[in-house]
Amino acid sequence: MNGNKTVPTGASVAEFLHGVEPERKSVEAQELDRLFRRVTGFQPQIWGTSIIGYGRYHYRYASGREGAFLATGFAPRRARHSIYIMPGYQDYSAILSRLGKHRLGKSCLYVNKLADIDLEVLGELIRAGLKDLNAIWPVQSE
Repeated sequence: MNGNKTVPTGASVAEFLHGVEPERKSVEAQELDRLFRRVTGFQPQIWGTSIIGYGRYHYRYASGREGAFLATGFAPRRARHSIYIMPGYQDYSAILSRLGKHRLGKSCLYVNKLADIDLEVLGELIRAGLKDLNAIWPVQSE
């Protein structure tokens, strides 16, 4: 049972990426897609209405709540990109210090524009997040 409201929809990733507004965000979203595909080796899926996810994992908490969620991904928002690196950032300060201009959320980071960050460092962060997540809950390609 998936306890999440955000689930894969089967919508076309290419159509979604080309429809992102403004156009600059669409171009950047396509660049992020290429980076995530290269780094993860996973094909993307649209989760919910606006998240592009790569891989998935199944979790089960001690409380009994369980479900599946995207392993990593991003959402190209109008103001900034939300980049989801699970399971969080508690151990990533050394990588984040080299990333560039960003803000942190609980398990995502916010980037206004890709020119503000080093994409190779972002790739390193994605790999580290997947490795740490996989140690807790196995990451699957679909």
